[in-house]
Amino acid sequence: MTTENLSELLEIRRDKLKNLQDAGKNPFEQTSFNVSAHAKKVEAAYDDYEEKEVTMAGRIMSKRGQGKVSFYDLQDSTGRIQLFLKKDALPDIYDEIKTYDIGDIVGVKGEIFKTKMGQISVRVSELTLLSKSLQILPEKYHGLKDMELRYRQRYVDLIVNPEVKDVFQKRSLIMRKIREFYDSRDFIEVETPVLSNLAGGANARPFITHHNALDITLYCRIALELPLKRLIVGGFDKVYEMSRVFRNEGMDATHNPEFTLLESYEAYANYDDLMKMIEELYSFLAKEVNKSETVIYGDKEISLAAPFKRARMVDLVKEHTNVDFDVMTDVEVARAAAKELHVDVDGKNSVGEIMAEVFDEFVEDKLIQPTFVTMHPVEISPLAKKDPKDPRYTERFELYINGAECANAFSELNDPIDQKERFMSQVQKKTDGDDEAHPFDADFINALEVGLPPTGGLGIGIDRLVMLFTNQHSIRDVILFPTMKPID
Repeated sequence: MTTENLSELLEIRRDKLKNLQDAGKNPFEQTSFNVSAHAKKVEAAYDDYEEKEVTMAGRIMSKRGQGKVSFYDLQDSTGRIQLFLKKDALPDIYDEIKTYDIGDIVGVKGEIFKTKMGQISVRVSELTLLSKSLQILPEKYHGLKDMELRYRQRYVDLIVNPEVKDVFQKRSLIMRKIREFYDSRDFIEVETPVLSNLAGGANARPFITHHNALDITLYCRIALELPLKRLIVGGFDKVYEMSRVFRNEGMDATHNPEFTLLESYEAYANYDDLMKMIEELYSFLAKEVNKSETVIYGDKEISLAAPFKRARMVDLVKEHTNVDFDVMTDVEVARAAAKELHVDVDGKNSVGEIMAEVFDEFVEDKLIQPTFVTMHPVEISPLAKKDPKDPRYTERFELYINGAECANAFSELNDPIDQKERFMSQVQKKTDGDDEAHPFDADFINALEVGLPPTGGLGIGIDRLVMLFTNQHSIRDVILFPTMKPID
């Protein structure tokens, strides 16, 4: 369709609206409509509705027929149902109804019946135009296929590709079930600030804003961790929060600048306890959401039944590269080993950091079935307790499924002296140019000095979890309104 033709069709719709308004039938003056039935329920329980009068509302999605009989498809929030329109039953408005466009929103009253072809339909006795569509919807099989446009105009995507709605309904179910899981274990859900004076709890570049009244710089949170641990200090034993966090980083299939993060903290628990809890959580969600402990992701079948595999990061690196970083103490030896593997480690100044880069390059995408990668180097784990048997490593794990990190957890560092030293090390990294280094948080040190009990902390990216359970391969397909570069 040419731009000229499109403009003409849009103008026709505006003319139709003006004619209605001039006739005292302005659809935008409608304020409500009493709905007594929905398409999906009528289809599922037809015997209960047969020959019963209902009121329904939705969007006209197709028009068929001519003369004195017409068939329209009405799409509501649950599905579609056919409208049977007969001039004899609608003598005063039938001709006007014929001028309505695909996309218009209408309310109808009528009886439920089946046509001779067996199609469940509404025999319409009354019809009210509730909203006039001034745009032209793309056709289901010929229209909105451009993914960029679908993300930018999600409202149109949901109309013409109604199966997209299933993903977000399942997302909502997953979030309800997560809350059910935590609430049943006596965790309390809390809310912590989105804006703060420091962006802590993770190694990430924050978004920066300014508070005019206080004339101070504020940061959008990059994690939920530090305020939640302050609550454990204050006497809560089990807390969780499931909220948006913001990281000023690149975008790809598994990264969006704002995303939903679940974090939970449990006093008197360690990272072994958290592994068991994650296994229970994923198994619970699989059974509640997918009715099976197995999920299909692309061409892979992934089992979420416990127990998940456990392996040290250093051992996995050795398995996939035949390089043993566990025996290395000289950073230059580690750097040479990485160079042999063609891994860029510029700016990495410790054996642990270099090993982590090699892991990302050679191991991460090989971990298809659920795997707890344990014992992360202390240099990349500024908030985790050191392993008492080997202080080079921490009691930290990340859960990998289908080659992507799905959870991060550790026995929380509660030694204020050790924590202060690690913060100072992070400050030096920031001075050396690392924009993602952790800031020094004096108040958090003070909280640890008051006393944090032994605590297990867990973070799960909800968007990646939803991707797994809905078989979606881009994070943009599980976020209703993903971040997009504006069109000029």
